[in-house]
Amino acid sequence: MREMLQMWRWVLVFFTICILGWRPSSINAFTDPQDVNALKILYASMNNPSQLTQWSQNGDDPCQQSWKGVTCSGQRVTEIDISGLGLSGTLGYQLEPFAALTIFDASSNNLGGGIPYSLPPNMTRLNLGSNNFNGGIPYSISKIISLKYLNISHNQLQNQLGDVFGMLSSLSTLDLSFNTLSGNLPESLSSLSGVNTMYLQNNQFTGTIDVLANLPLENLNIENNQFTGWVPEQLKSINLKKDGNQWSSGPAPPPPPGTPPASRNKRNHKSDGNDSPSNGGGDGGKSGIGGGGIAGIVISILVVGGIIVFFLIKRKSKRSSPDIEKFDNQPFAPLNSNEVQEMKSIQTSSTINTKTFDTSASINLKPPPIDRHKSFDDDDFSKKPIVVKKTVTAPINVTSYSIADLQVATGSFSVENLLGEGSFGRVYRAQFNDGKVLAVKKVDAAVLPSQLSEDFTEIVSNISRLHHPNVTELVGYCSEYGQHLLVYEFHKNGSLHDFLHLSDEYSKPLIWNTRVKIALGTARALEYLHEVCSPSVIHKNIKSANILLDAELNPHLSDSGLANFIPNADEALDSSAGSGYSAPEVAMSGQYTLKSDIYSFGVVMLELLSGRKAFDSSKPRSEQSLVRWATPQLHDIDALSKMVDPALKGLYPVKSLSRFADVIALCVQPEPEFRPPMSEVVQALVRLVQRANMSKRTIGNDQGGSQRGDNQPDTPDSLS
Repeated sequence: MREMLQMWRWVLVFFTICILGWRPSSINAFTDPQDVNALKILYASMNNPSQLTQWSQNGDDPCQQSWKGVTCSGQRVTEIDISGLGLSGTLGYQLEPFAALTIFDASSNNLGGGIPYSLPPNMTRLNLGSNNFNGGIPYSISKIISLKYLNISHNQLQNQLGDVFGMLSSLSTLDLSFNTLSGNLPESLSSLSGVNTMYLQNNQFTGTIDVLANLPLENLNIENNQFTGWVPEQLKSINLKKDGNQWSSGPAPPPPPGTPPASRNKRNHKSDGNDSPSNGGGDGGKSGIGGGGIAGIVISILVVGGIIVFFLIKRKSKRSSPDIEKFDNQPFAPLNSNEVQEMKSIQTSSTINTKTFDTSASINLKPPPIDRHKSFDDDDFSKKPIVVKKTVTAPINVTSYSIADLQVATGSFSVENLLGEGSFGRVYRAQFNDGKVLAVKKVDAAVLPSQLSEDFTEIVSNISRLHHPNVTELVGYCSEYGQHLLVYEFHKNGSLHDFLHLSDEYSKPLIWNTRVKIALGTARALEYLHEVCSPSVIHKNIKSANILLDAELNPHLSDSGLANFIPNADEALDSSAGSGYSAPEVAMSGQYTLKSDIYSFGVVMLELLSGRKAFDSSKPRSEQSLVRWATPQLHDIDALSKMVDPALKGLYPVKSLSRFADVIALCVQPEPEFRPPMSEVVQALVRLVQRANMSKRTIGNDQGGSQRGDNQPDTPDSLS
């Protein structure tokens, strides 16, 4: 009997060991919750396609359940290959959590919308080719430093390429072909030290291809663009396709003095028959002076001669200094077009146009145009080299307008065309001869004095780099006669402030769906400025008057970057300190931060919820400040329902309203450290949309405030 009990005891021990032995493996195989959530959002964004077998909104273990196209290592998703499945919809907004993903291939589908600007950070291979993606290339590409293969060809991408390639030294293949990308190639392309294959054909690129000259390329296709200039010698020995451009005819100009002879990277160097010794000797470049050496000597003589001539002219100009001083004392007059053209011809006719050894400056060996505000004297000349500052021209992706152009388009900046007045100046409606309508902001002289024209050019350059569907696009600028103007895209439905607070018998009130859409789109704009742009951009002036609505009532955040880049912006913003949008710490210290932007955004959300102004002096004293009046009521559902905008007439989902109020409460907390980052605000608003599941049963079609697309935000991205 004792032996039987002992045997059963051993059997029990055996089964216990077996059971315990299997449990850890199942636990270890359980997919990381972040990856699970991101896959579900991706699945929903692609309209829950049946082609993706095993994928499910209810599934919680893609790695063990063998979701189609998903490869795992341990608990993390490492590869997603969903190419060629006829998928539609978008890629959603939540790809960044795939921290272990190295390969993402969604090529050859019918996916559209913008490429998500938050991408998996550790990819080595990204293929989005042959889809319907539009917009531009997101800045987050620049942070994927492990990327080796990038293919976004055969899409509908527009805009100019941003400087996003500076850190991608591992990239070996870049394919941007068959899009409508425009503008000059960015300087950061020259940092692709590992690239051997590049396809840029069938776009609308302009300018030269000099930035590609020293790359270790083996294959380069630049056909059917609008490139100009000459093909660098270094690229003539590779597999190059260059037809369909506007190349300059005739021999290329000689390289600047000190430039090493054109040569390919060693692994790409190929003999083209021109490498034989010039004197017929068998030891190549070891003895004798070749043709390049002679050319260098000749150029050096010309340089020395040019410098001597320069000093002779300088001495002559010094002798006639009374005339110059007499001219200096005259009031400054703007250059006319003939003078500008003459100055350009002086600079460009120089026989030797050197790039110098300092990349931030260029030396012109001919005498520079006279600066009408300064006279030449020996002390001044000896201290300062004759250099041209780095930022003297605005980027090519914005248009330079003349004052005359804008005067005609705005009716001489007439009151009839005045759209509004903000902290930095007045905004006018401008209609051009071709029928295009734009918005022109005249920057106040107090904000940007006339002597800061070069700073203005840099401001234009910085703002022109901001590209996001919910950020108002800068399309042009003007800097003449001491005036500084910015030209933006025009949005026909005006500002959110006007929509909420100015009665108009022809417009219907904004429905709840549309209010959530406006909040989410604005939050995404701020998330882009705060967390995608590098360095972060603090808006400093978030208010409903700076949220513009297009024909479909999609929001576009205006004045983005303006306060961040203008030197005297904070002083200009002080005048609006009592507007109701400023965070408590700004009122105390005058310091703007990312957290103060979040507070101001919370005030805008309160406007959307209540229909009240941020500060309204016509209200009783206890209700004048919207935040002070509303904050105590945000967590009381009965009080909350009473503070909702009466214009909604009770047509809103109660749970959605409550969660909307929860987000507001987080944003307008008095302590900045407790306010969430914008990425969390975006996620909270997206979850609100998903959970609320706003339907036609809740909000009827006859309650709209927009032409289309407001009543059914089926997916999060339809709200962007």
